[in-house]
Amino acid sequence: MKFVDDTRIHVKAGDGGNGCVSFRRERLIPRGGPDGGDGGKGGNVILQADAQLSTLLDLTYPQQFRAQKGNHGQGKDQTGRNGKDLVIRVPVGTLVRDDQTHEVLQDLLFDGQQFVAATGGRGGRGNARFATPTSRTPRHAEKGEKGQECWLRLELKLLADVGLVGYPNVGKSTLLSKISSAIPKIADYPFTTLVPNLGVVVREDHRPFVVADIPGLIEGASRGAGLGLAFLRHVERTRLLIHLLDIAEGSSGNPVQDFQALNHELRAYHPSLQEKIQLIALNKIDLPSVRERTADLEIQFEKMGVHLHLISGKTGEGIGDLMEAVSRTLESILSAENPQ
Repeated sequence: MKFVDDTRIHVKAGDGGNGCVSFRRERLIPRGGPDGGDGGKGGNVILQADAQLSTLLDLTYPQQFRAQKGNHGQGKDQTGRNGKDLVIRVPVGTLVRDDQTHEVLQDLLFDGQQFVAATGGRGGRGNARFATPTSRTPRHAEKGEKGQECWLRLELKLLADVGLVGYPNVGKSTLLSKISSAIPKIADYPFTTLVPNLGVVVREDHRPFVVADIPGLIEGASRGAGLGLAFLRHVERTRLLIHLLDIAEGSSGNPVQDFQALNHELRAYHPSLQEKIQLIALNKIDLPSVRERTADLEIQFEKMGVHLHLISGKTGEGIGDLMEAVSRTLESILSAENPQ
């Protein structure tokens, strides 16, 4: 399935039905009064978060969504039927903006949450509503109100506890496949991962947590280089970041510089990303050329006040300790968010 995390749609609520002008015409009732019924209310357009969805693809075509109109009123005081609401399902984590003002209208964060994006028009009153002692035969009724309509911008921001960040080919997808049942595409060329991948990590004696592999982050990502600008938004929801580094052949060979450059991109995109807790891991220590430099790199990062985790996505070495640190850190964050 194609991954779509940004789309624009037009929503139009149903118009209200017109009120009816009618008079009673019954045998033995020579002076029947007005009996025109009210029009029905137009249907609303409702956005509903659905945990079973993971992309906005279904909303790309068509882009026009209309709720049902209300029926007109009829004689004999019959009110028109209300129009049916149109419910549009979107993934959990969808941000709804006004496409013209860019104002945030709603953030759909949990399964089943609803937002009325456009309200249906009120039905017009029939002439029976306008009868008074001095005006017993009103010959007018109201027209139904128009339903609201607008253009909306929908942005999907994945809901994950942990975000995997790092330059291309540092082994993010390999690590995700080791710690969860996710099966991401893995290859030895840049930008193998073209969409975020999610995996659930289940560990004994700890709560499960969701990890997102964020693709396309390189120097200049906050200005649109690589794929970063398209996917940096998915880092915003995470509680914790695992920053993966690599000094194997084909990399820059300077993990300290890579670490600082990528943090600059996170800060440039949104200052709040720099404030997220990060666990730093050096990958591919199964390679002799990497292992012989680990002691020196640990000292360099210690001087920066950062503990460097040493792991191998290929052999699994060190991954258990890293996941233990992730679990403990997440539990600490959750305790701070929900003090008892």
